[in-house]
Amino acid sequence: MIDPIVLKGFRDSLPSEEIPKKNIERKLESVFEGFGFVPIDTPVLEYESVLLGKGGGETDKQIFHFEDNGGRKVAMRFDLTVPFARFLALHHDTLPIPFKRYHIAKAWRGENPQKGRYREFIQCDFDIVGVDNAEADFEILSLMYASFRAMGIQNVCFHVANRAIFNDFLETIDVKDKSIEILRAVDKLRKIGKDEVKSILLSLTGDEEKSEMIISFITSGDKKNFLETLDSIVSLIGRETENTERMRRIHSYLKAAAIDSFFVYDPSITRGLDYYTGIVYETFLTDFEAIGSVCSGGRYNNLASLYTKENLPGVGASIGLDRLLAALSELKSPLVSNQSSADCVVLYKSGEDEKAVMTAFSLRMKGLKTDVYLLPEKKAKAQYEYAEKLKIPYALSFKDGLFVVKNLKTRQTSETDSLERVIELCR
Repeated sequence: MIDPIVLKGFRDSLPSEEIPKKNIERKLESVFEGFGFVPIDTPVLEYESVLLGKGGGETDKQIFHFEDNGGRKVAMRFDLTVPFARFLALHHDTLPIPFKRYHIAKAWRGENPQKGRYREFIQCDFDIVGVDNAEADFEILSLMYASFRAMGIQNVCFHVANRAIFNDFLETIDVKDKSIEILRAVDKLRKIGKDEVKSILLSLTGDEEKSEMIISFITSGDKKNFLETLDSIVSLIGRETENTERMRRIHSYLKAAAIDSFFVYDPSITRGLDYYTGIVYETFLTDFEAIGSVCSGGRYNNLASLYTKENLPGVGASIGLDRLLAALSELKSPLVSNQSSADCVVLYKSGEDEKAVMTAFSLRMKGLKTDVYLLPEKKAKAQYEYAEKLKIPYALSFKDGLFVVKNLKTRQTSETDSLERVIELCR
């Protein structure tokens, strides 16, 4: 006998977990398409050279890579953005520019598993490529808001910052040559705390005063007031820059759309991946911030240039579906409590076979999600256990030429001779 074990950081997904996941994916696809975004797909495996060195040193350590049977060095995608950049380089001649895509698929990272964080996980990405302006940045932010609204998640806060503004500041204090390392250090603020970050900054800059100035920058302003925080940053830089003016323009769009209350300017947000160049963001559920960001991303203007000479600046975001589901499960959200595989199940006795399967077929054609129990010789107890395991709310059976609809929660029954009435009772 082979031991049916699963690799660490990987897991099977039972129907009770997969049904809510698919329901959310369908909601998100509808929102993405409502914004004019189109679906794409890319291979799980890429040449190692396509992926390594694109996300940063820490990410490279987490990539699953190996030599295939043909002796080729290959790797499994660690996100959906880098393969997208390769995809653009290969297909940009046939794509409309600007190009708006969404991609819901799995990615893999060999990191330490924890709650809501696995080595195999699902990302829901949406990006705009081929344009670098505040309008495209706002479109992604507004799509983030619309996605959470469609999922019925109101207690959410989008933390926004801008790497280019941070670099303006680092240039002001003459440490821009260490920007990548400094940004990586700041990205760890929530994990290791201010003192540890300051210690790393001191080792990078060799200057106590400059390290303290960086700490002041990332903790500056009142994060509850977007413009006041931005004003505080401008004063630290010593001037208004093209990048701060752009953030003011983005905020004006958020305010005009009456969604600005969901967004805060948080200078500590830098994102850990090296390819970000401008606006960056992370999303927190205000009822469960400890789970971490459930939707992150930003602008990456140079990533596609690694694969093509075409100028293809991009901006996008990714919803981490597994982490989001873990948080919603803790919060007992209705999004994860709906685990039913069907609206009703047809239960029948031997001799009622044709009637049962034809009734189920008719209900399905009328739009009712209908299961049918295919072992009529089993006792009623086994049939009801089947429905309960699948969390199906209603059972349909037959009696004296009538349809009998039973609410499996209240045990209340109703009799009717009309399929339309059956549908009404089961919805």
